[in-house]
Amino acid sequence: MATIPKMMDAIVKPAAQAGLELRQVPVPTPGMGEVLIKVHKAAICGTDVHIYKWEDWAQEHCIKIPYTIGHEYVGEIAALGEGVQGLSIGQRVSGEGHIVCGQCRNCRGGNAQWCEHTKGVGVERDGAFAEYLCIPASNVVPINPSLDENIVAFFDAFGNATRTALMYDLVGEDVLITGAGPIGIMAVGICKFAGARSVVITDVNQYRLDLAKKMGADVAVNLKEMKLEDAMAQCGIKEGFDVGLEMSGNSAALHQLMGAMRNGGNISLLGTHPAQDGMNVNTVIFKGLRVQGIYGRKMYETWHKMSAMVEGGFDLSPVVTHVFPYKEFEKGFEAMMSGNSGKVVLDWTQK
Repeated sequence: MATIPKMMDAIVKPAAQAGLELRQVPVPTPGMGEVLIKVHKAAICGTDVHIYKWEDWAQEHCIKIPYTIGHEYVGEIAALGEGVQGLSIGQRVSGEGHIVCGQCRNCRGGNAQWCEHTKGVGVERDGAFAEYLCIPASNVVPINPSLDENIVAFFDAFGNATRTALMYDLVGEDVLITGAGPIGIMAVGICKFAGARSVVITDVNQYRLDLAKKMGADVAVNLKEMKLEDAMAQCGIKEGFDVGLEMSGNSAALHQLMGAMRNGGNISLLGTHPAQDGMNVNTVIFKGLRVQGIYGRKMYETWHKMSAMVEGGFDLSPVVTHVFPYKEFEKGFEAMMSGNSGKVVLDWTQK
């Protein structure tokens, strides 16, 4: 067994302002029921960008500063705390990023994804942009060693796309996705893999729309150049979309999606919106729409479904556009913030 050092490199939010810093911090010690994970690869999420920029969302949620950020990762178990069973040192793992209380009604009723006491790894507690990460054993997710670590590194985000897309039956359905960020791009492939008849995605970023085409989008609509109605005609969609996935967090996109749904259609909402940008409730009523909010993955059924899809041949490789050694994390954030990227992975095995 490799010796665990006392100190490690970590990407830290040092102060309540824009920016991050690579620091030496103590390696955490796993307590009762906890697991220490040696991180191999980690991926940058939009949440990490919010924290980097110190935007309003980050100011509201990140209350422990300084601390280590990051929540998308893959690695191996380095040490087991007292009482941990069913896991072994050296085992390939990732982890569910929502640490829940286990005692509230939702947790005890099998709906821990709705726990009102959730603490996010890399948000309210130290995260995975470090050489080592400590989490409860109950949050550890074993990973098939045959899977590409550059893919597994962003299984957390893939899980968001999976739960959002698979909320409703997709076989033979016409799907509209608003927002071609990495999660929207992944959702395109999931919908096609799950049997959707046609998948249309909208955005104004041509680089990411081109990635969506690689993932199987029937039409990738650049709203600066093409009307959504023309895409619908191209796909033979006459009554409106059966399923809508809102990934953008843009109020105009949300209103366009709702207007393009057929009566009785189903909508999943993942993108977060300012409180003042409320949806048109009358549209929901008069169209008889069913609307489901999504926050993270369903614990832990979503992890099973996304792992099974990849093991079954679902190809996520077009989504990975950049891989950097972790010490070049600034380049990774620059790529993400440029908009000319898919998922950006930081390699913690490269010094």
